[in-house]
Amino acid sequence: MTDQPIDQPTEPFSEQPTFIVLVEDNPTDAELTIRALRRGRISNQIQLLEDGAEALDFLFCQGNYAHRSMTNQPKVILLDLKLPRISGLEVLRQLKSDPRTQMIPVVVLTSSAEDQDMIESYQLGVNSYIVKPVDFEQFNEVVKQLGFYWVLFNQSPLL
Repeated sequence: MTDQPIDQPTEPFSEQPTFIVLVEDNPTDAELTIRALRRGRISNQIQLLEDGAEALDFLFCQGNYAHRSMTNQPKVILLDLKLPRISGLEVLRQLKSDPRTQMIPVVVLTSSAEDQDMIESYQLGVNSYIVKPVDFEQFNEVVKQLGFYWVLFNQSPLL
């Protein structure tokens, strides 16, 4: 994946003060999430990252994302747990153990309703854990509300 946001494929990623990172390997789930955010009138730029290794590179400004500044971090990270290369739990572990990224809100948005995944996520410092609803309308409503809360209402300290 290049560092171009999914909803603006012809323009390079611009470092806006408020953007969302979506870490999702399933193209259908990624598209549904982005559409639900847009339907909820969340117009912030969305950076789609397709696996855990790419997410860590982007968030820690390394590899293909070495040009990014660590001072420009997302408003919220929507993180799937079942990712290729590096799992979502390992991404969460690294984010919450590094002082440069530990304050970024992370919402696990996953199909896993396993107690152990939920417990480990909270032990690692996740801010919220949401199991993706199977019903399309419920999924849209959950993502819309999630976007409202984390992007519009939640107050975070300046990072």
